[in-house]
This record gives sequence, C-alpha cells and structure tokens, in this order.
Amino acid sequence: MCIGSRRGGDDAIGPYIADRLLKKQNNDIVVLDCGIAPESYTSLVKKYNPKYLLIIDAVDMGLKPGETRIIPIEKISEIQMHISTHNIPLSILVRYLCRYVKNIIFIGIQPKTLSGEMTPAVRKSGDRIVDLIIKNEVRIPGAIGVFQ
Repeated sequence: MCIGSRRGGDDAIGPYIADRLLKKQNNDIVVLDCGIAPESYTSLVKKYNPKYLLIIDAVDMGLKPGETRIIPIEKISEIQMHISTHNIPLSILVRYLCRYVKNIIFIGIQPKTLSGEMTPAVRKSGDRIVDLIIKNEVRIPGAIGVFQ
C-alpha cells in the first residue's frame, strides 16, 4: 500500500514508489497506489490475502528529509503525523488490517515539504526502497530501525 498525494511535494513518495514498482512488473508483488484514501483499498488487501503487507507513506518523524524508518505497528499512533493528509488516522487503518494480515511492515519516509515538487533526498529514499522491495529485502517482521 503506497500512500500519498501526487500533488503534495514529498507526500507524493507513496505514488512515486507505486509507479516505480509497477514498471518493474514483478508478479510476486501486488502494488496498490492508495492516494490519500488508503481505507478505500482494504477490500483489495483482504481479497489478495497477502503474507506480508508493506505500507509506505511520508511521515513527519522529526528527522532529516529522506530518512527512512520501519515503524513498529504499535507505535504508529504515537508517530501519527503532525500533519495528516489522510481521511482517517493510519493507526485505525492498520488496526483494522491486522485482523486480516499477520505481517504488516510500515515504512515511514521523512518529508521536507508537502507542496511543490518532491525533494531529491526523498526521491532517493524512494528509489532505495523500490530496490529493496524488488530484491525481497524488506520482509523483516517485527523489525525496527533504519534502512541501510
């Protein structure tokens, strides 16, 4: 689930990653470009019944722009963005999805701006995440920390 607004500066990182993954045409990966309404895609998540669910979004964590973290599911409500561009809090969405998917990994990318163009640091982080997903190096249930 790639979340974000295509017109929201660094918030567009979710759709950017979705576009890059779709171009890779990997049959093992189902890509959902959820825009700013990820709750509208829960029925597809249930339909596909994935072993792993990656949720990717721009999150204000007070870090340098482009820094990336795997955020533990139980910490999402604490980090719940100071600025939210979503219709419902992500903590509620994740709590709901946990009923259907056992392994949810939330990847947060620190934005610099939510207007204008995506910044180079955030774009670079998005490219790195795409590479990790394609190489199947993100499936780390319960992992906490920084992408290397």
